[in-house]
Amino acid sequence: MPRPLKWLARVLSVLVVLGLLFAGAGVWSVRASFPQLEGELKVRGLTGKVTVYRDKTGIPHIYADSPDDLFLAQGYVHAQDRFFEMDFRRHVTAGRLSEMFGPATLTEDKVIRTMGWRKVAEKELSLLGEQTRRYLDVYADGVNAWMERHDGFAARSLEYVLLRATSPGYSPEPWTPVDSLAWLKAMAWDLRSNMTDEIGRALAASRLPRGRVEQLWPSYPYDTHQPIVTRGSVGERGFDQDEEPKKSVAEPPGTPATGALVRAAAAIRAVPSLMGDPAGGSGIGSNSWVVGGKHTKSGKPLLSNDPHLSASMPSVWYQTGLHCRAKSPECPFDLTGFSFSGVPGVIIGHNDRISWGFTNLGPDVADLYLERIKDDSYLFMGDWKPLTTRTETIKVAGGADVQLKVRDTMHGPIISDVLQSTEDTLPGMDAVFEEKADAVALKWTALEPGRTADAIFELNTAQDWEQFRAAASRFEVPAQNLIYADTAGNIGYQAPGRIPVRSRGDGTWPVPGWTGEYAWQSTIPFNELPSVYNPPEGYIVTANNAVIDPTRYPYNLTKDWAYGYRSQRILDRLRDAVKDGKVDVATMSALQQDSDNGFADFLVPKLMDVEIAGPAEGARELLQKWDRSQGEDSAPAMYFNAVWRHLLIETFNDDLPEGAWPGGGDRWFEVVRVMLDKPNDAFWDDSGTPRTETRDDMLRRAMARAYDELNVRLGPDAKDWRWGDLHSLKLVHQTFGTSGIGPIEWLFNRGPFPVAGSDDAVNAAGWDVQSDYTVGWLPSMRMVVDLGNLDESQWINLTGASGHAFHDNYWDQAPLWASGKTVPMLAREESIKKAATDVLTLSP
Repeated sequence: MPRPLKWLARVLSVLVVLGLLFAGAGVWSVRASFPQLEGELKVRGLTGKVTVYRDKTGIPHIYADSPDDLFLAQGYVHAQDRFFEMDFRRHVTAGRLSEMFGPATLTEDKVIRTMGWRKVAEKELSLLGEQTRRYLDVYADGVNAWMERHDGFAARSLEYVLLRATSPGYSPEPWTPVDSLAWLKAMAWDLRSNMTDEIGRALAASRLPRGRVEQLWPSYPYDTHQPIVTRGSVGERGFDQDEEPKKSVAEPPGTPATGALVRAAAAIRAVPSLMGDPAGGSGIGSNSWVVGGKHTKSGKPLLSNDPHLSASMPSVWYQTGLHCRAKSPECPFDLTGFSFSGVPGVIIGHNDRISWGFTNLGPDVADLYLERIKDDSYLFMGDWKPLTTRTETIKVAGGADVQLKVRDTMHGPIISDVLQSTEDTLPGMDAVFEEKADAVALKWTALEPGRTADAIFELNTAQDWEQFRAAASRFEVPAQNLIYADTAGNIGYQAPGRIPVRSRGDGTWPVPGWTGEYAWQSTIPFNELPSVYNPPEGYIVTANNAVIDPTRYPYNLTKDWAYGYRSQRILDRLRDAVKDGKVDVATMSALQQDSDNGFADFLVPKLMDVEIAGPAEGARELLQKWDRSQGEDSAPAMYFNAVWRHLLIETFNDDLPEGAWPGGGDRWFEVVRVMLDKPNDAFWDDSGTPRTETRDDMLRRAMARAYDELNVRLGPDAKDWRWGDLHSLKLVHQTFGTSGIGPIEWLFNRGPFPVAGSDDAVNAAGWDVQSDYTVGWLPSMRMVVDLGNLDESQWINLTGASGHAFHDNYWDQAPLWASGKTVPMLAREESIKKAATDVLTLSP
């Protein structure tokens, strides 16, 4: 999320803070917005009574007699717990943060306004089915009913009390359906595929020749890391898992690395992430897998999912149950799962017949087009065409309105207009490359209106594989790996999404827009996207690895996959598990906690072969009997990860511009794995010294630097080091958590918690090697669904149900999450009633 409010330190006086913290007004302000959880409330718009059961974790299960009442109540309950988060999110997606937080967020607003997320959402509303629009309307009615009842800054959330001190004129507007739709753009932005890699290649090319740049993006290791889909190809009837390719598919032609491409690509590295895009995007991922009944104790499938996103406070997810008291064609919902506050329905979870999960498919759905501009025109195939322009007015709290001129070419908005100068970013580039460009435009599938919102409700009501696939066909943006299981015993996988087919180029580099050679011709037909149904091995694994070997598939999905270290570890453990016996929920949960370092088997033997003296030699002894696990109490894991951090910094930072430095992700595992067998590779040499360093020099240096760092931070005795001492999670509030004012941050932030796992372990608690070992991205939730007995399912959220600081459910799940525990994911009404600690009736 953007980090506004640094300016609050200059505006909000210590006197106000102390008054909130210690006076009676402070206690009242904290508790005034806590929701009513028991008794009865009259809610405008309902046609019948709705019952809300909450257990000790505060997770609501909502029961109603009609879909309208169900989603109206969901809007009311979301607002009870998370209204400030919802309000903040809609300001993010509309490019209106500065109305709340002043000039500190102008850059974010300018970028979002330039891309026009809100305008796209407004266009989408008219494309949606009548039923979807109805659900969005009644959901908004529920939010607005809550707003009417809680008319006052203290009655809505503690954040508004503080916001009133800095933006006294601010007042939230009524909720609208477009507010809900626009949040899907934020989700799409942070799951936008390989744009970070595209920029990274261009930045690296400012220092290195093409061959050395490509070395930093090696090919996917299909021979050792299995793709998701291992059989099938596109035939006359679309993708068929029994079809074999008629011939190998040729690789699409690449794009040359010209100066224009590199300079303009560098400009967009400042585009902000909104759900949290850590370490330059390299850590965004997820795990999901499904195991068929022939391998499970219940004889029915098990489905596991844990999406990896940035840590946030509160969590990006909101757990809920949505149930029609009597399920029927008129009221077909019986759901338990994870929702987004501000969006009706359930995004990931299960109904009474099927379950589904997501991981990021990561197809290349965004291209950077370099443009030549003259006055108000842009060059295209020899002609100067007029730019499309509009003026956006950005209101700024405490300041004058800001006028923003937005320019578009046929390829999309010119995003370089609102970002830092390319000339300042990479000085001297013109001496390296000859071609020049004046601007960069973004073409991205999410900037075209679509019907993803329809897909949410169709997924929620799907009863079998065919209905599930029909729903997936509408899930256009962001393209996700969808896994499936049902109570009849079937499992499956479907790749959905609007994925472009290019006339030239493979999407790995920015391309010149003026030639007309790199147009998007079409999109891949849904029935030709890869899918699997009841594979003979009886399980399916997705972890952002390659979907299918390109030799058997005619379309280029992307070249920038995760490199399969997580997915292969999951596959290997599943194979062992099914050999040893039947899998159950506990097996699946234990696998989610797997902390094995998939690269250690390659690096540790090389470290052991290097001659080294001094205290680092004693630290290296920790690795001799290390089992490669990365528990929070592990001393070897602490030392190994410190060595890895310094090895990347010492090996690559001298060769690359800062924007292309290693951050995280298993791409760097693969880069270094190949280099370990090349002791004289040019990257091993430190360009800042007169001598020529080799692999062993860098390994020796990394071990010494790692010891020196940990000696200072954790003490001289390596046996006393603990991975969790530095690899820890601090939950930081999305706005006030970075205010710079200690007492305010104390109000909203929680932690730190020591955390096991690491970057690209299955338990992917990732960190940025350039900054620290602090956890930056992580499994934002965990879920295991048992289709044999839905009440045996388990789940956990990163924080808690409530968005109200000091509420009992504000962060009650965080210690459980950090220790790898889960709580029951109840689905049957009798179980939900039995576990309920609070019961609220909403009446017309």
